[in-house]
Amino acid sequence: MFTFDDLIKLDMASAQTLMRHVDKDKLGIALKGANDEVRAFFMGNMSSRAAKMLQDDMAAAGPVRLRDVDEAQALLVNLAKDLAAKGEIMLSKNRADDELVY
Repeated sequence: MFTFDDLIKLDMASAQTLMRHVDKDKLGIALKGANDEVRAFFMGNMSSRAAKMLQDDMAAAGPVRLRDVDEAQALLVNLAKDLAAKGEIMLSKNRADDELVY
């Protein structure tokens, strides 16, 4: 099962494609409930200016309901699955036999 925390397994291009397709408000809500590793992954795939703006928006939003965080995270996961089905991004299943060898 693919979860929100599994999004950190996306390559840079896939992560950026996903972020282009998601509403920034939903991304901010989803990241409010995320662990530091997931938050750092998304912030690292943005320009420093965009990351700073998102952090400011998250701080200004104040507390959010856990239900809203769960909905926003589910939205990102479903969007990632839809984009993968269309071939726009590649989801990693984190299995050794799926790794690429160069």
